[in-house]
Amino acid sequence: MSTNITAAARVHLIVAAVLLGWLGGVCQDRPAGALPQLTDITQSTGIKFFHVSAPDNKYIVESMSGGVALIDYDRDGWPDIYFTNAPTVEMALAGQKARCALYRNNCDGTFTDVTDKAGVGDAGWAMGACVGDYNNDGWPDLYVTAFGPNTLYRNNGDGTFADVTREATVGDPRWSSGCAFGDYDGDGWVDLLVANYVDFRLGDLPKFGEGANCQYRGLAVQCGPKGLKGAGDALYHNNADGTFTDVSKAAGVSDPNGYYGLGVVWTDLNEDGRPDAFVANDATPNFLYRNEGQGRFSEIAYVAGAAVSENGSPQACMGIALGDYLHAGRLSLFVTNFSEEYNTLYRNEGKLTFTDVSYASGTASSSLPYVGWGAGFFDLDNDGWLDLLVVNGHVYPQVDTRDIGTKYRQPKLLYINQGNRQGNGQGNGQGNGQRNGQRNGTFREVSREAGPALSVPRVSRGAAFGDLDNDGDIDIVVGDLDGPPVILRNDGGNRNNWITLELRGARSNRLALGARVKVVTGKLAQVDEARSGGSYLSQNDLRLHFGLGKAERVDRVEIRWPSGKTEALQNLAARSFYTVKEGAGIVPPLRRRQQN
Repeated sequence: MSTNITAAARVHLIVAAVLLGWLGGVCQDRPAGALPQLTDITQSTGIKFFHVSAPDNKYIVESMSGGVALIDYDRDGWPDIYFTNAPTVEMALAGQKARCALYRNNCDGTFTDVTDKAGVGDAGWAMGACVGDYNNDGWPDLYVTAFGPNTLYRNNGDGTFADVTREATVGDPRWSSGCAFGDYDGDGWVDLLVANYVDFRLGDLPKFGEGANCQYRGLAVQCGPKGLKGAGDALYHNNADGTFTDVSKAAGVSDPNGYYGLGVVWTDLNEDGRPDAFVANDATPNFLYRNEGQGRFSEIAYVAGAAVSENGSPQACMGIALGDYLHAGRLSLFVTNFSEEYNTLYRNEGKLTFTDVSYASGTASSSLPYVGWGAGFFDLDNDGWLDLLVVNGHVYPQVDTRDIGTKYRQPKLLYINQGNRQGNGQGNGQGNGQRNGQRNGTFREVSREAGPALSVPRVSRGAAFGDLDNDGDIDIVVGDLDGPPVILRNDGGNRNNWITLELRGARSNRLALGARVKVVTGKLAQVDEARSGGSYLSQNDLRLHFGLGKAERVDRVEIRWPSGKTEALQNLAARSFYTVKEGAGIVPPLRRRQQN
């Protein structure tokens, strides 16, 4: 989080308010209801989870939890949901805990609480979660970050998990936030990167409202992160025997200056076959770690153009989304930020060079009043062009006591990619998306057009994206503070065609984390990766989903596995789920229950 306010930001905020009113009023180039609707179905799902929160949020540790993970823990082909939870400072000092929860997908739109049976409810002061098969047994495991220590849950394959943190030696005692599994050295075993936030101690609580770093617009608020010491980050190398070794310093990713790490993700940004790492830092410059091979990384965020905003200022970076929204064959970075800043879209220009195109893309102005957290590129309407959703919520309940242009509970932002709104929306056969012969690269904020659920003000944090009901479009699970989560069902996205791929590594790690997939349909090419972590402290469905528009078949699917092996599939029917095993092509799923 950041409380910096510049004159330029105030001007942008006024402009944003005007634009929001204009776009929500007469400036409509689509008839109302034409978009798929994101419908709040939480009550009908049977999910009764409630995230604990302090009414006043007097301490920063009380306002940062709320991660969500989609994990098909029973390998039945239907995403299950894990919610993190955290106590208040008052509860913790009294020895009380908050319960995390795992809900099993019943394949009929409802979920069953299986937390106690699974043994994953007591993860301490939990923040976020990520998924990876650390022991390569074919069952997805769960890592939960916390206000120390973290927890590694090994999936036993029988509906239960075992806490193996101590034997695996990954129980970082600091305040951890984002996490991501990825095979950075290509040995077939996933390693673990953990971002840590601030050095916060219950025995030495900062004084609420006292000092420059505990004030916001003249209001007494929680202290931090500025003024607090950073915690440093951690990289754990998988020893392929159930244990890990902390190689943070040797690898060059320990963050010795103590920046405030939140979001983290592995991704091959320069397409050299080695996963790089991006860390979204709060109120301090971001990290972009280029993988040099031989277990070493170089931090190049400033040189690459992804460390700060376009005017050179660090932002309060929290959530991360990755996507080839331009069909350029390259994954761009989107980072959520504090209010009166703007959410940042770093366009990937290739060769590890990025340009801040936030205002040019149409995603900046509308974000200024809000504090952004979880985010994701996803194809809302399956037209083959990635759209974007951001969930919001302030950290200071005190803002509701004055009229300062923002509120504690905030709506969500949905952006539709304009690449296929006019013209034929086709590419040039080389993965370069075109609109009337030119790339568009812009988005339009359409929250009001996608149903009333997005406009309901909430204190949102994590967001996870996946096809919960296996009907061919992407749904969203949002973790809120001080309340239940929100399950947003995509109604109408499957009017267009689609394809979903589940990848299984053989020589590569079993979940194929880091695999890069290119889907070619006619002149349109799309690129994505199998990825752990991302959004804000959250985990998306590991299956890769591609919208196809009206195309009834996919001409070609190209897969570059983490091992370096490449293979291609030809002429695949649309509206289908495929399981692809490294070296074997399309194979039957392990255990897929019939869709209702």
